[in-house]
Amino acid sequence: MAQRAKKIAEEHSHHDCDFREMLSRVGDKWSLLVIFILKGRPVFRGRFSDLKRSIPGISQRMLTATVRNLERDGMLTRHVYAEVPPRVEYELTPLGRGLTEPVLGLVSWLQSNWPAIRGARDRFDARKKASQTVALPAASAAIRG
Repeated sequence: MAQRAKKIAEEHSHHDCDFREMLSRVGDKWSLLVIFILKGRPVFRGRFSDLKRSIPGISQRMLTATVRNLERDGMLTRHVYAEVPPRVEYELTPLGRGLTEPVLGLVSWLQSNWPAIRGARDRFDARKKASQTVALPAASAAIRG
C-alpha cells in the first residue's frame, strides 16, 4: 500500500511543481498588471514601450522577463515588426483574457471583505503591540535585576 502511494506521488509530483509555478506567476504583481493593461487596450494589444510607461516602478529587465514568462505560459503572443526602430507588441491570447474573470472575482471578494480584513489586521497589530509593551518592562527589569 505504501509503495503504491509513493509511486502515485512520484508520477504526479511534477504536476504539483508546475501548478505552484503557474500560481506564483499569475499571483505576482507584474504579470497581473501586464494582463490588465493589455485587457484595457484596443484589440488587447500593446507595445513594449507603452507597457513600460504604464507600469510605474518596473525595470526593463523585469518587464522583459514578465512578458517572456507570460508568452511561455500561453497568456500572450509577441509580434515583432521589421521597422527602424524595431517595434514589438504583445497581445493577450484567449487564455490570458480568460484569466481576467477569476481575478476580477478575487478583487470583488477583496472589496466586499476589506472592512473585515482591515479590522482583523488592526486587532492583530494592537495585540502584538500590547504584548511587546508588556514584555519590554519585564525584560529590562530582569536585566537591571
